[in-house]
Amino acid sequence: MDDETAIKDLITRWVDAVGNCDLDGVLVDHAPDIVMFDVPPPDDGIRGLDAYRDSWPAFFDFQRSGAVFELLELDITAGQEVAFAWALLRCGTPADLAANPDTRLRLTIGLRKDNGRWRVTHEHHSFCLR
Repeated sequence: MDDETAIKDLITRWVDAVGNCDLDGVLVDHAPDIVMFDVPPPDDGIRGLDAYRDSWPAFFDFQRSGAVFELLELDITAGQEVAFAWALLRCGTPADLAANPDTRLRLTIGLRKDNGRWRVTHEHHSFCLR
């Protein structure tokens, strides 16, 4: 499998894990030194896998309320040891999406290859509001 395909599979598994509120699946391909900048605070980011893990329960509660988390577009650029990807997703409750159908969650991911395995080291989420 080439690197771009491996990364596409990693991100697709992550999106599925988020949608299924599967914390182990969300964490499995993230590096211990992950840095995440997310929509909710803290505005200076989350650092480390433990803090990243702790950020998910509130979002999973949102998911369980009926929210959608759906990958729409994905682009990957991979080198031999580092890669980045960007994606657009639909993320929101059915009411939110009906009121603002063009709203997209933007995702940027930085990855590093460790011992032949891709790991997410940087994750940035933001909304495109119209």
